[in-house]
Amino acid sequence: MNGAEAIIETLLDSDVRVCFGNPGTSEMHFIAALDRYPQLRGILCLFEGVATGAADGYGRMTRRPAATLLHLGPGLGNGLANLHNARRAGTPVLNIVGDHSRDHKPLDSPLDSDIDAIAGSVSAWLYRPANSADLGRDIATAIAATRGFEDSVGNRTGTSGSIATVVVPADLSWSRGGVAAPALLITAAREAVVASDAAEKVLCSGERTALLLDGDALTTEGLDAADRIAQATGALLFCPTWPAALRRGAGIPTVTPLAYRSEDVRAQMAGVRHLILAGARRPVASFGYPGQSGDLVPAGIDVHVLADEFIPVLDGLTAIADRIAPDLTPRPAPAALTALPKGVLTQANWAWVIGGLLPQDAIVCDESITAGMQTLAEATAGAPAHDVLGLVGLAVGQGLPLSVGAAVACPDRPVVCLEADGSAMYTISALWTQARENLDITTVVLNNKSYAILRSELDRVGAQRNGGAATRMLDLSQPDLDFVALSHGMGVPATRATTAEQLADQFAAAIRNPGPHLIEAVLT
Repeated sequence: MNGAEAIIETLLDSDVRVCFGNPGTSEMHFIAALDRYPQLRGILCLFEGVATGAADGYGRMTRRPAATLLHLGPGLGNGLANLHNARRAGTPVLNIVGDHSRDHKPLDSPLDSDIDAIAGSVSAWLYRPANSADLGRDIATAIAATRGFEDSVGNRTGTSGSIATVVVPADLSWSRGGVAAPALLITAAREAVVASDAAEKVLCSGERTALLLDGDALTTEGLDAADRIAQATGALLFCPTWPAALRRGAGIPTVTPLAYRSEDVRAQMAGVRHLILAGARRPVASFGYPGQSGDLVPAGIDVHVLADEFIPVLDGLTAIADRIAPDLTPRPAPAALTALPKGVLTQANWAWVIGGLLPQDAIVCDESITAGMQTLAEATAGAPAHDVLGLVGLAVGQGLPLSVGAAVACPDRPVVCLEADGSAMYTISALWTQARENLDITTVVLNNKSYAILRSELDRVGAQRNGGAATRMLDLSQPDLDFVALSHGMGVPATRATTAEQLADQFAAAIRNPGPHLIEAVLT
């Protein structure tokens, strides 16, 4: 058995069944070994950022890692933005990065780079195996690190949802003597104490309190418990602006996303005396602005921690609900069958078309950004129950790859990708992978011919616009992007909608017919 075969057998024994990759010369023995191990599904992506974003989508939906196969430091670097998003989302991802053979490494050939430094910026666990015989063991340890575990002496590796990277010199892959390793028996890491007693005291104090929910608090069970608490105490329920994964829609208790702008958050928090973090981090503004604080917690609010970010909090919420609201039942959001809008498509009406036609149990990958910021949550609140995967790390170019991973993870569920035009161009080649794998994804590209969010940011940071140069840098016209042509060129059927009626007809048709589709929604 060579080293590459040992890697793949170890992956399979640890229930890693998918590898999203963009390989090169140093990974060829891994590629050749796929013929001997059909249980591992290799999925080719034309850009490394698609591979890493797809692994993120897969991990968010399954809570277990997919592997990525990346070529040397530049390949890993190309995938870094979506690894950043995965890290911020707490997604388990395993990166296998090929390197030059050890005898070639000292020659400093053109593609040589400091892979470890690049990987270290996003990896909770990073290792470079020393010989083929240890490859299986090292891969098994990396997989365990993505889930968080403690060794026999209590050293903690990773968290529940970490990125692990293994850098594999090419000669270890081709050398004989590889030994596969069984899956490690993961001993759950000792988590931070969930401070349910202290949180309960605050909730029952009679002072206005808000809960900021994240992680497993945004599952159906977590929202059920939080809503019972809210009924008993009057607490407000919030979640991050763009959560990693949120269950919502008809039949699910309602939680309010925090606004993007700090002034809007202050309005949401008016009258609140206490903020309890339930699996969430303290909210901060995405950027600094002249003369404004980046802390989104208004002055006068005391912050308490029920559980830190990435720490499971469901049991703590349930325990509080059972003690203070034993006879209360969750309040499900009602189904809302609103009339579909008519007329020219605008930023104000497109989301109501999606909300009115969203299929049951859809997975919504949301990178609509400006177009969806004001209306999407409201428009889909009464839609059939669905999951929303958000842009946690704010590195754009996530939506299309994320939809690939979600569709691979959940082939029996429809995936809807809501994608801004500028962001789509970062990883547009994901459409090719959608077509090749025949994934059931309906992509709606919201084309307003601009980096619209940056237009407003230009004013918010106090920059002066005295001419056309600044406007031109934020404009996506001259020439106009033709997403229908781009989509057709990569094998995905596509249409264009300029009215709400056209969008409704095209979206409904795409949902009825499984497989990849793209709709270019032109917004005025």
